[in-house]
Formats: sequence, structure tokens, C-alpha cells
Amino acid sequence: MIDDESTNQSRGPRFQDGLEVRRDVMGAEYVERAFANAENTDSAALQDFVTDTVWGGVWTRPGLDHRSRSLLNLGILIALRAHEELAGHVRGALRNGLTRTEITEAVIHTAGYCGAPAALAAMRVVQKVLDAELGPLSSDATETP
Repeated sequence: MIDDESTNQSRGPRFQDGLEVRRDVMGAEYVERAFANAENTDSAALQDFVTDTVWGGVWTRPGLDHRSRSLLNLGILIALRAHEELAGHVRGALRNGLTRTEITEAVIHTAGYCGAPAALAAMRVVQKVLDAELGPLSSDATETP
């Protein structure tokens, strides 16, 4: 768990910054669940590492806003076929202001660089998340943020 304030502070300021960004992007419930699932396992060290290094070291860098980083992550995760991670990052992309259309276009864009099979498999994941978060696409297909 990451509720113990003294434990959190002993992890250092970069971890704290990473935890804040990770919660903002992925949602507090998602992050709490990730730490809870790893508690008292070998995976706990990886959760700390990812929070400190990726979220605290990469996501906090100047030069790209969180919206841009989310768009990059979608393409990277599609290329890697990291579908379990992709679903969470689609939710994060929505939180960071990407629209349904932009997310769909990102998947279509990957088809040209990663291949149709990767894009089609990713779209199945993306569609489930978009439907769950925004509802099914209506027949009038107006843009929703």
C-alpha cells in the first residue's frame, strides 16, 4: 500500500512527484490497486521503481505536457502490443484531454507504422475503454471531449 505517509516520504521527493503524477494520469484507484496487488510480493519493488523513475523522472520533465505524453504512450503501447497497459493509458489519455477522435486517429495512425494486426488488436482494447468511459459512439458521431 502507499497510504503510510512515513513510508512514502522515505522513498524520496522524486517518488512523491511520480506518485502525484501517476495518480493524476491513471486515477488514484488504479494506482492504489497496483500497489495493493504488489504488496508483499516481488513486484512491489517494480511498482516503486516505475513510480520513481518513469512517473517521477520522465513524466515530470519539462518539454512535453501530459496530453502529449499520453498520445506518445498510446503509440508506444500499441507498437509493443502491451494491451493490459494500453487500457489504463487510454483512460489516462482521456483524463489528459485527448478526445475520442484523437485516440481513434492515434490507433489508425499506428496501422501504417506498426501494421494492421497491431492496430486492430489495439482498437479492440481502445473500443472497450471508450465505450465504458464515454458510452457507445452515437449515430450522429459528434465529438465529445
